[in-house]
Amino acid sequence: MNIPFLEFSAIHAGLAPEFDEAWRQISSSGRFIDGDFVRRFELEWAEYCGTDFAVGVASGTAALQLGLAALGICAGDEVIVPANTFFATIEAVLSVGATPVFIDVDPSTLLMTAAGVEGAITKRTAAVIVVHLYGQPANIDEIEKVSRAAGLAIIEDAAQAQGATWRGRKAGSLSDLGCFSFYPGKNLGAFGDAGAVTTDDSQIAERIRSLRNHGRSQHDPGRHDYVGGNHRLDELQAAVLSVKLRYLDAWNARRQRIANSYRSLLSELPVDLLEVAPGACSNNHLYVIQSDHRDYLRDQLHVRGIGTGIHYPIPCHRQPALSATKTPPLPVVERAARRILSLPMGPHLSKSDSIRVAKAISNIFNVGQRVTRDEYAAGSQ
Repeated sequence: MNIPFLEFSAIHAGLAPEFDEAWRQISSSGRFIDGDFVRRFELEWAEYCGTDFAVGVASGTAALQLGLAALGICAGDEVIVPANTFFATIEAVLSVGATPVFIDVDPSTLLMTAAGVEGAITKRTAAVIVVHLYGQPANIDEIEKVSRAAGLAIIEDAAQAQGATWRGRKAGSLSDLGCFSFYPGKNLGAFGDAGAVTTDDSQIAERIRSLRNHGRSQHDPGRHDYVGGNHRLDELQAAVLSVKLRYLDAWNARRQRIANSYRSLLSELPVDLLEVAPGACSNNHLYVIQSDHRDYLRDQLHVRGIGTGIHYPIPCHRQPALSATKTPPLPVVERAARRILSLPMGPHLSKSDSIRVAKAISNIFNVGQRVTRDEYAAGSQ
């Protein structure tokens, strides 16, 4: 029996009647864009996150782009970002003409820190994007102190953090605005691309509603107040998200049990585990370990029918698309990129699955613990 890195069928199987009913209502209404399902999900997501407003958009990338634009971030501005994130975080900054300023991360969590933010602030700095990576919120309290003292806007990239909390408060409610992705592989995933922005600021919410729909006025659809784009959330994705939102907390609880099992089983093995900071409650979107023998370990797990992932093998500041960008060495991020490995994680897994994964890792290191990266590379040529 294989253990895939990600499995949708087991999650969706029991929800088919609810999906079918949602589709029946949408198809009979003839309204596929900007209808009741979008408005319903926006209300549900705002209530879930503990914010006054949520605006559905086409993707997590669109959420970041529109969030930055709504805050007035533009050419000439600098935005502080961690180098350990998905490339969309950086694309969003570049899309509004701003300059990303990369910082290193904490070695125990691989998340950005207040000290890193403070050291990167210049006269041009306008905002900080706090990435809650792997499902764990960064220390937003300390980052906020530093950022507010410098007059900076704070954006949460909560693409991987649906349902995660920092000191009891949900991700997406901890800053000026929160940006979510509902890509199918997320803890709360649609049947395609989808996203949302959460905020307590009515003006920001209204501007994002306009920007997502070609800059149209909310009161006069023939008038365009901004240069926006087509970044709308469609009815089908909103309906799917409303159905799945009912189960999100239960699914996150299952993920927590698998994470607890991994932590217990792997703690004595020659791999490094990420810490969960005091005050943080991760949604365990990913379970990431680190090993000097990452590639060997991944290949051996594959042979044993166990899927894995790498998030992310090339740090953002080392991507070819940014080769012209001058960034000083970021040793923690660069070392982690060579060592990180994501193990199977999801509500479809059982404790026996986590035991099998841990036993496989134990057996691999009993055989291969003396294999160095260089030896492995030579043997694979």
